[in-house]
Amino acid sequence: MSLTGSSNEEKIWNFLKSKINNNYGVAGLMGNLYAESGLNPQNLQNSYETKLGYTDATYTAAVDNGTYTNFVKDSAGYGLAQWTYYSRKQNLLDYIQGQNLSIGDLEGQLNFLYKELSSSYSSVLTTLKSATTVLAASNAVLTGYEKPADQSTSVQTKRASYGQTYYDKYATTTTSSNTGGTTMGYSRSVIVAQAQAWLGYNESDGTHKQIIDVYNAHTPLARSYKVQYTDAWCATFVSAVSIKCGYTAIIPTECSCSQMITLFKNLGEWKEDDSYTPSAGDIIFYDWQDSGSGDNTGTPDHVGIVEKVSGSTITVIEGNYSDSVKRRTIAVNGQYIRGYGLPAYTTAGTTTSSSSSSTTTTTSSTSGSSSTTLNKTEQWKGVVTASTLNVRTWAGTSNSTVSFSPLKKGAVVSVCDTVKASDGSSWYYIKYNSKYGFASASYISKQSTTTTTSSASSSSTSSTATSTKTATEKASSYDKSLAGTYKTTANKLNVRNGAGTGKSILVTIPKGTSVTNYGYYTTVSGIKWMYVQFTYNKVQYTGFCSKTYLTK
Repeated sequence: MSLTGSSNEEKIWNFLKSKINNNYGVAGLMGNLYAESGLNPQNLQNSYETKLGYTDATYTAAVDNGTYTNFVKDSAGYGLAQWTYYSRKQNLLDYIQGQNLSIGDLEGQLNFLYKELSSSYSSVLTTLKSATTVLAASNAVLTGYEKPADQSTSVQTKRASYGQTYYDKYATTTTSSNTGGTTMGYSRSVIVAQAQAWLGYNESDGTHKQIIDVYNAHTPLARSYKVQYTDAWCATFVSAVSIKCGYTAIIPTECSCSQMITLFKNLGEWKEDDSYTPSAGDIIFYDWQDSGSGDNTGTPDHVGIVEKVSGSTITVIEGNYSDSVKRRTIAVNGQYIRGYGLPAYTTAGTTTSSSSSSTTTTTSSTSGSSSTTLNKTEQWKGVVTASTLNVRTWAGTSNSTVSFSPLKKGAVVSVCDTVKASDGSSWYYIKYNSKYGFASASYISKQSTTTTTSSASSSSTSSTATSTKTATEKASSYDKSLAGTYKTTANKLNVRNGAGTGKSILVTIPKGTSVTNYGYYTTVSGIKWMYVQFTYNKVQYTGFCSKTYLTK
């Protein structure tokens, strides 16, 4: 068949849709292909470009013309699916050459991919054809076809969100009833609906055993412990809801409240603040020994799922509440609240609170480089410089606008984080009147910046940015612990267009200049190159500098 579409993205969607005929499956597969190669059929694994001395184009040409003969066994990922293992690369090469095509031909690789799925990964293909959520399809590809070394929950979340982007853009079918009224990978309303479905289950008639059975059937069992019907089962209830919905990537499974809190902390999804106003689907923990004085930091005794918030009243659905699944109402910042698990949902619930949280939301950058944890706390005030500025649901002009878009020139926003769009452009994650969205960094300047240093005059480093200059290369890794404000220690420090001394210089800044890092970096020869942002001589720079010359 001849591919149809105006871009690789559209051509891939149309081809896969003709084969799989299920939008969820197509989206889940495309999200993984994007994570592997950026949908570039000539993509050579980045870490091998320097090692082999090739770019995407020159490697492809060398394989095609026969001057490079180690394609099969060089261990370098290549193409849409980043085929790496020698037998799969050999099959790819044989198939493509048998069709008299370039090794980087898009249609040739798509045909090979579907042939490989059909013959060697039939169970994955079956899942793609029958999946009722993008998440289920994405995880099938991740764990059964791509099989990267890192299959962690953060990677699952990231790849599913890539797939959701394609679903939202290309799918034409309506929501499946099996998803609880949502097309997203992780929906608040799905969790709430399942909790509601078990209301009334209790110990007296034994119906609670069905909930415990769901938990015990899940593998691996937390700490290898099989819950008994006579055990306390509040955390088991929350875990069973997560298992039933397929949400274990964002709601960890445990039968202990304390252990569950630890797991939420490990995911970066823990809110240590009694006064937080939750949203539907948040997980609320209690400590019955709370004195009511100050923030509760005691040992948790009980847990439930927030059903809704009305004004200052929280309605919670809990398992093992008087031996049943029942509702409880409690005031925001009420006594006995220990804290909250905040799952990284990708869409809102049916009922959410009217106030936003100052926390982090795990989601995904469309750059395909790394997992992104969006900070929801204001880092600095920004001012809109365009006459009107569209605010979108994700970074990139192809995404839809949010309810409070557009913003007018002069509007003041809270800038919380920075991400990259698929075209490499920088976008800010902003907050405006308690609502969040993404806006191009090119049209937002800092309201004020004071980075006076001991080695630089205030005229050069204390200024409001009037323009921006951003590195075209992206960071490849993320570590939340690295985020913060640093001072430069070198007398003159080069900030570069990419990680490494071989990259071009954006600007040279003096010793003592303050720079901000939001957790992003790239490692070169064992040294972390921090992706930083700062204002110097009225220009806001975003680029790379060696961590060797930075101190917090």
